[in-house]
Amino acid sequence: MDAADIRILSVGTALPGPLLDNAALARRFGMDELWQQWIDTFIGSSTRHLAVDLESGEVVSSLVDLGTAAARRALDNAGLEPGDIDVMVLGTAMPDQLMPTSVNMIADRLGINNVPTFQLQSGCTGAVQAMDLGRQLLLNGGRHALVIGGEVCAKHYDLTLDVKKMAPDELVNLLLFGDAAGAAVLTSDDVPDTLSLRLLLNRLTGLGRPPGQSVDWFGLIDRASARQAVSEDYKAIEESVPVMSSEILDEMLADLEWSRTDVDYLLPPQLSVKMTDRIVERLNVPGAEEISCVSEISNTGNALPFFQLERLIPQMAEGDRAIGIAVESSKWIKAGFALEKV
Repeated sequence: MDAADIRILSVGTALPGPLLDNAALARRFGMDELWQQWIDTFIGSSTRHLAVDLESGEVVSSLVDLGTAAARRALDNAGLEPGDIDVMVLGTAMPDQLMPTSVNMIADRLGINNVPTFQLQSGCTGAVQAMDLGRQLLLNGGRHALVIGGEVCAKHYDLTLDVKKMAPDELVNLLLFGDAAGAAVLTSDDVPDTLSLRLLLNRLTGLGRPPGQSVDWFGLIDRASARQAVSEDYKAIEESVPVMSSEILDEMLADLEWSRTDVDYLLPPQLSVKMTDRIVERLNVPGAEEISCVSEISNTGNALPFFQLERLIPQMAEGDRAIGIAVESSKWIKAGFALEKV
């Protein structure tokens, strides 16, 4: 799992539409004051960006739109041209369509061609999995990998539903998520003043465990099905994610031979504000500065680690160390990464 030869050269992010606060969300779905209090008490996120206009139902941004914008910013921040990229990897749970793949549509818009491309379908660990694959491919040759993560969850909203009649495992998805994309350029070059990937963890641990979250696809034959499109076992997630996060941190520290006092910055999972607070408390890394943005953009799945990195990079000084943690609850994947400024 040693990734010391690969560095993060740059990061870029993209958000759709205008900022949407809880009051606007509540007005649109006819939520009363008790529902708004529930959002504040159990979720805690105050704003988000959605790729759908909630008044008209029009989709204003696709995953390809957002992924392209984030990737362009990452390339610009790295001072690179599309032709400098040797491999592309996208991690997402919400591709625009089954085929063609969203990663190839992003490549087409960027003008990238004649390189290997990969699309990984995964929940909240997809960004780390994309970094892991990009790292491994660079270790086998090549200078630059473009890794992307993003989600467009709002396209799964049924704007005609009465939220007062929605099941809790369906309602939570309406309130928890935002839409976004992020990207990073990884390099095998020895570039000074960059973040070195010291370790990457990526492991399926869900053998025999029921899924914590499900997102269904509907084809022509079953598009009128009454079955629920999105569901979440939030109780299982509440119970399992803090424990798994602690296990991830302990394993990574042991592999790195770091102690908790060696960690200067902590990038915790970003399920919700309340869950992040619980996780950070359990992780108990008192000397580390927390890098979180879920309050402002809500849970954006595979985009969120890139927003965390975007905030982290300007703050790190030479010798500083950071650890990021991600948990995928649909089939329980542990993931994480360790960084050092060199």
